[in-house]
Amino acid sequence: MTGVVAGAGGGNKAAPATLRLHHYLVMAGVAAAVVLACLRYAPDPAGYGFLAVAPRPVEADAGARRDTTPPPRPSSSSVVIFNFGDSNSDTGGMAAVNGMNINLPEGRTFFRRPTGRLSDGRLVIDFICESLHTPFLSPYLKALGADFSNGVNFAIGGSTATPGGSPFSLDVQLHQWLYFRARSMEMINLGQRPPIDREGFRKAIYTIDIGQNDVSAYMHLPYDQVLAKIPGFVAQIKYTIETLYSHGARKFWIHGTGALGCLPQKLAIPRDADDGDQLDAHGCLKTYNNAAKRFNALLGDACAQLRRRMVDAALVFVDMYAVKYDLVANHTTHGIEKPLMACCGYGGPPYNYNHFKACMSAEMQLCDVGTRFISWDGVHFTEAANAIVAAKVLTGDYSTPRVTIAKLVNSTLPNDD
Repeated sequence: MTGVVAGAGGGNKAAPATLRLHHYLVMAGVAAAVVLACLRYAPDPAGYGFLAVAPRPVEADAGARRDTTPPPRPSSSSVVIFNFGDSNSDTGGMAAVNGMNINLPEGRTFFRRPTGRLSDGRLVIDFICESLHTPFLSPYLKALGADFSNGVNFAIGGSTATPGGSPFSLDVQLHQWLYFRARSMEMINLGQRPPIDREGFRKAIYTIDIGQNDVSAYMHLPYDQVLAKIPGFVAQIKYTIETLYSHGARKFWIHGTGALGCLPQKLAIPRDADDGDQLDAHGCLKTYNNAAKRFNALLGDACAQLRRRMVDAALVFVDMYAVKYDLVANHTTHGIEKPLMACCGYGGPPYNYNHFKACMSAEMQLCDVGTRFISWDGVHFTEAANAIVAAKVLTGDYSTPRVTIAKLVNSTLPNDD
C-alpha cells in the first residue's frame, strides 16, 4: 500500500472543540495507563544493491512456531540482530527502565509469566528470532539476566521517531547503540572479548519498527496538518539508517506501520454520530488508516532512495499495513470473531476499551484463554495475531525487494572473502 485513498480524509469537518476533546481523551488515556502501571507495578538485481531477490517463498508453517520448546543457543557465527522501535517490539525495556513488576495476565500464553512485553505472549520480533533459531533479544536496559551475544533490543514502549517526543526516542536508541558499539570496540582493542565482535556488528541485521506513536500523536489536528508532519518522522528514520550505515551496518529490515484506524483505542474515541463516512467497510477509521498508509509510502520511498545510494548494503522495507489490515478484513479466515474488540480492557462490545480504565486495571474485562483476538489491550496485538503477522512477514511476500529475512541473514557482503 503506497498511496492514500482518494477523497478519504480530504477535509476535517469537526469543530475545533471536538478535535481538542479527541486529543485530550487520547492524552488522558495514555497518562492514565502510565499512572496505573506505576501505582500497580512499581516497587542485484539493479536497484537492490548486492542482495539478490529471492523467489516467492512458500507460506510459513504457522503450526511449527507454536512449539513451546525454546530455540537452541546459536553458535558464535549465528545471526546478530539490533532492534530499534516502540512497544510493538519492546521485549521488556520499558518495564526494566521504570521498575515495573508486571503481573499476569500479561504474558499468560507462551511464557506463562510477565516478561515486560505489552501482550499476552510473543511479539513479531520474537517469532522472527525463532525462525532464525536465535534466542529472544534482551532489552538494552535489562540489568539482570541480559544476554547480548546475539544482539540487543533498544526498543522501548511509547517511543517515537521524533526526538524529544518520548524519553527513549529513536535518536536516544541510536546513541545507545553507538555507545554499545564503542565500548565493544574498546574491549577488543584491550584484548578482551565483548558479546559481539567486529564481524558480528558488520554482518548483523538492523531492524527498525517505529512511527506509530508519532502518527497517532497528531491525529487530533486537521488532516492536512497531519500529512505535513509525516515527512519529519520519516526523515528521522532515514537519518538513523544513514548513521548506522556510516558505522558499518549493511543489512537493514524496516517495518512500516500498521492499520492504526482498526485499533480499539482509536475507535473508542468519541466521534460525531451523524458522520458515518468516518468508517470504512470493515469498521476502521479512514483518516487514521490513510495517515498510516501515507507514512508507509514516504518510508518506502526513503528506503528506495537509500538503496540507490548505499549500493553495498541491503535495505528491505516491509509493508506491515497490508499484513495487519488483512487480519481485520479477512478475520473469519483467521478464526477471529471480533476483530475490532480488545481481549483485555473495559466496557465490553463493540471495542472493550475505555481510556480511563485500561487493561490490567481492577475492573478489566478479560477474554478467555484460547479465544482468538487481534488486539490484546486496545493498542497492542495478542500472541495469536502476532503469530499470523510474523508468518506473513517471513514469507517475504510483503517485502521490497521481495526477500525473506533468512535470505538477508545468509546474504554475502561485497567485501567478504
